[in-house]
Amino acid sequence: MAAIRKRGKSWRVQIRRRGHPPQFKAFDTRVDAEAWARQIESEMDRGAFVSRVEAEKTLVADLLDRYEKEITPGKRSSRAEIYRLKMLKEALGRLPIARLRPQDIASYRDQRIAQGMAGGTVIKDINTLSHVIQTARREWGINLPDNPVKLITRPKVAPGRQRRLEPGEEAALLAGCKASGATALPLMFQLALETAMRRGELLGLEWKHIDLERRIAFLPHTKNGESRYVPLSTKAVAILTDYPRSDCGKVFHQWSRPDSFENAWRRVIEKLKLVDFRFHDLRHEATSRFFERGLNLMQVAAITGHKTLQMLKRYTHLRAEELVPLLG
Repeated sequence: MAAIRKRGKSWRVQIRRRGHPPQFKAFDTRVDAEAWARQIESEMDRGAFVSRVEAEKTLVADLLDRYEKEITPGKRSSRAEIYRLKMLKEALGRLPIARLRPQDIASYRDQRIAQGMAGGTVIKDINTLSHVIQTARREWGINLPDNPVKLITRPKVAPGRQRRLEPGEEAALLAGCKASGATALPLMFQLALETAMRRGELLGLEWKHIDLERRIAFLPHTKNGESRYVPLSTKAVAILTDYPRSDCGKVFHQWSRPDSFENAWRRVIEKLKLVDFRFHDLRHEATSRFFERGLNLMQVAAITGHKTLQMLKRYTHLRAEELVPLLG
């Protein structure tokens, strides 16, 4: 039975159980002290007790910093993850990891949603925190009975975007890209429509990975961590054949960073006054066109690199009028 005594302004708990090291802890209130004592004794009874000494001394901020230093650099999305880790540290970093409660994480979730963050963005935050904790438990000697993130309800994800090119917009965009002065922009635009490649995949495309005779482009690094081969249409081959090559080996060597390209693209969109259209919508458009051409699910997934049917569905928006001829 736990011994709970008040000393000064704090409530101190002492638990001595045969086969377990003595446990001591101080709390501001008796309610918290009793709750902790019940939890520890229950874990001892079930044989699930682990010492929290290291976890009590380690702040959430310590784990986030170590994760950023050791794990994040190996990820392709490291810049975005560094920002997520920063947000998590500002909100939860001061807490010892042993005292991080589901309520604390839920409060962070609700705060981000109230700030106008999309549900998908907040889910990425929460999933990052969960992986930090799992890594700490498995590899860094931080003993916790469970991962508090697993008890949190994820926010709802907004429906996938359904923006497709309207009649006349493709021609207008191509003309706008040609008039922009960025000689590579028209090629980037057309290849996105022909291949459904992501922006980052196109910017990283190298001539040595393009085989025009076999009509294949190889992507050694993709967002989901797997390489893939992308078949090239007749139009894509013609575009690449006529495009001059640079000595550096990259197809789109003009843009060293994604934001540099994004600035050029945004200027075209603003000049044309297109409403709610992003470069990533070209991937939606291309994916939908593949299905409208009669390709099956597995064929489209092989081209786009989608790993699940659910994700592929979010990128596919078929027009009813395009399906009419298929019905006979």
